[in-house]
Amino acid sequence: MKNYFDFTIRQTSYKQEFIGGLTTFLSMAYILVVNPLVLSESGMDKGAVFTATAITVIIGSLLIGILSNYPIGIAPSMGLNSFFTYSVVIGMGIPWQTALTGVFVAGILFVLLSVLKIREKIINVIPQDLKYAIAGGIGFFVAFIGLKNAKIIQGNEATFVSLGDFTSGPTVLALFGFIITSIMLVRGIRGGIFYGMIISSIVGMVFGIIEKPTGIIGGIPSLEPTFGVVFSELPNVFTPDLIIVIFTFLFVGFFDTAGTLIAVASQAGILKDNKIPNAGPALLSDASATVIGSVLGTSPTASLIESTAGIAAGARTGFSSLVISGFFFLALFFSPLLAVVTSEITAPALIIVGAMMVAEVRHIDWTKLDIAIPAFTTIIMMPLTFSVATGIALGFIMYPVTMLALGRHREVHPIMYVLFVTFIAYFIYL
Repeated sequence: MKNYFDFTIRQTSYKQEFIGGLTTFLSMAYILVVNPLVLSESGMDKGAVFTATAITVIIGSLLIGILSNYPIGIAPSMGLNSFFTYSVVIGMGIPWQTALTGVFVAGILFVLLSVLKIREKIINVIPQDLKYAIAGGIGFFVAFIGLKNAKIIQGNEATFVSLGDFTSGPTVLALFGFIITSIMLVRGIRGGIFYGMIISSIVGMVFGIIEKPTGIIGGIPSLEPTFGVVFSELPNVFTPDLIIVIFTFLFVGFFDTAGTLIAVASQAGILKDNKIPNAGPALLSDASATVIGSVLGTSPTASLIESTAGIAAGARTGFSSLVISGFFFLALFFSPLLAVVTSEITAPALIIVGAMMVAEVRHIDWTKLDIAIPAFTTIIMMPLTFSVATGIALGFIMYPVTMLALGRHREVHPIMYVLFVTFIAYFIYL
């Protein structure tokens, strides 16, 4: 097992991988609560979506861990599940069964693009400086999510955002978690992020900020309401509206996963010669999970950026993905315990992980404006648009523009020009 997952090469151990996998599980366990809530508003059965979500995470994480040796958790994308419910089903009036079939078709296209290595090729031709910008931008984005979830910052009509209410119990608990986790990390305690979550959960329950679990073991809801509905809806999916929806699923899913892979490979120190090792199997795993998830009954999947919390806790190999799968399997039976893992518990981890990832921007050559402007655009637009994919798209539009302005168009890979045109078309028509 150690040899298969390259423990020696990546300087890790079973304990380190276990803590890393458990930390990632705790960071992404919210998906088992939030995804059913979001998709149920489209008319889908909440219990069936819960089970479909858990099984999809189990299978997707196993695939990416075994096939690509990456410490990543795969789960339904929070952005795409909202798009599925509020834009496609509620906004466009498309039945959830038909929309789910659109997810299935997008997943099949993902698999084809992965098998043909088109996705891998695109990722590998991204300039090194933009890869660092993507990793850094995701760092700011992740930290922003953590600050928002903890209500340390909140919306403000006059200034867009402002400080939250520091007398609020959940916010104070998140601040406590952030401070205690920071202290452990700066003192060199490996696994400090995980220990911070445990300590914060205990403190939260002691002071009544977090409700104690009502039970330990719960039943597994049936998949019957959602399982296999995509096959009966296939004739209804090829309409102009659904084609646009399928393209959107493809676009956002493609670059969410690409961004996560780049960030994870960079943070874990396995990005070599501007290329991501085993990117093909990783992308195929993600695409396969989308197909499987749609058949089971959930929205498109993505490699979750919360995986970086596990990497910060020590995860370096696909063995931690097996740990993630194992805990999601247990979660099927112990769902009442998930009530303890609230947003104020996971928020400190996201803020700290964001700080770690932002360090990648030091590699960018900020003295050259032709690099600095696209890189800055990529970084700043991720948190401001609340979308990794949009930040990448806008940065990729600016990169050819600055290179053309200097007459260095031959240095830009043809694929980057294709993406330039594709992104402009995407913003104009969608």
